[in-house]
Amino acid sequence: MPCWLCITNRDNWEIVKKKNVWGVPKRHKNTIAKVKPGDKLVFYVKQERKNKELLEPKIVGIFEVVSEPYTDSSRIFKSPPHLNETYPLRVKIKPIKLGELDFKPLIPKMKFITNKKRWSGHLMGKAMREIPEEDYRLIESLL
Repeated sequence: MPCWLCITNRDNWEIVKKKNVWGVPKRHKNTIAKVKPGDKLVFYVKQERKNKELLEPKIVGIFEVVSEPYTDSSRIFKSPPHLNETYPLRVKIKPIKLGELDFKPLIPKMKFITNKKRWSGHLMGKAMREIPEEDYRLIESLL
C-alpha cells in the first residue's frame, strides 16, 4: 500500500479537510499519476509565520484516496500570488485520522529523511512524496 506525504500550508489544509480533495500543480503530474485509490495520504503543514508568531511544521491528518487522479481547474485552493496556480490535478479523499503531531521530533525516526540535519531538503519543491510504510505506521500510531 503506497503512502504519500502531502506538503501544504495551513490555508489549503482547511480546504482539504472541508472538501475532501487534494490537488497539486501541473508540474507535479508525474507524481500524482502514481496515486491510486486505497493509497494513504499523510498531510504535513509547513512552518509558517503568522504575524510575529512562528507556527512549527506538523502532521495534521491521514486520508485514504477514493478516486483516480482527475483534472479540475476550479479555484478552491489558495495559491501564492506570484504563482497563480489552481492545483488542477486532484484526487478525492476520505479522512482516516485527524490530529496534530509536531514534525521536528519525528525527524530522527523517519526513514525517508536520510540527511537529518538538512531534513527540509527532503520536502522542498515537492507537493507530495512517497514515504516508506514503516514511516507511515509510526505517524499513524502517534497521531
